[in-house]
Amino acid sequence: MQNSPTGYIIHNKSGLTIFYFFISIILNSLGNALTVTLNLGSALWTAAAVNLAHATPLSLTWLLLLEGFFAIGLNILFLQQFDGRRILGNLIFMFCFAYLVGVLSKLFSQIPLVNLNLGVRIILDCFGIVLIAIAISIYQRVNVILHPCDDLMQVIRFKFCHGNSTQAQLLSFSFPAVAILLAFAITKQLYAINIGTVFSLLFQGYLVGQADKHIFSSLKHQNLKL
Repeated sequence: MQNSPTGYIIHNKSGLTIFYFFISIILNSLGNALTVTLNLGSALWTAAAVNLAHATPLSLTWLLLLEGFFAIGLNILFLQQFDGRRILGNLIFMFCFAYLVGVLSKLFSQIPLVNLNLGVRIILDCFGIVLIAIAISIYQRVNVILHPCDDLMQVIRFKFCHGNSTQAQLLSFSFPAVAILLAFAITKQLYAINIGTVFSLLFQGYLVGQADKHIFSSLKHQNLKL
């Protein structure tokens, strides 16, 4: 390991980097697919995609991709630069993530999770949000390639919020919140919004910060280009 100009420690072990990355994308996909299947509230970006899927003829997979392109546009705007390598990484992550969430959601739909006791389902849904927060923490620190929405949160976190993950998450969630309101105006119904959504809104940013400290604590933020 070596110190970066920003003061963050750089992890040079490529094998560990690959390990961290694959663990994080699997955790993120599992968490999102679990919350979608339980329908007790998803993280805001996923909830927005689910609501838009009901308001438009587009599939959940396509809407997750479109959300990613939107976030890439915001990142370019906030950073005031077009970083081709960063955008390519965003696209690779986005397509892998959208595919995995779609596949895992179908898989989980074959399991009678919705027939479980309500208390158990609430715990599982919140657990899905925790998995998402842990995943975000890991791959934001690795910072090789990121999902555009989580890259947006990281840009906001270190460019505007002095590293505060809670503030950054709330600000980044304002965009999917608007999308949910627009979908509601069309369908007059809300989907994938429930206890888990409130839990995500209130605690996901905090959980990301805690995971930074306690999950793979030797892994520090690296390669920040803000």
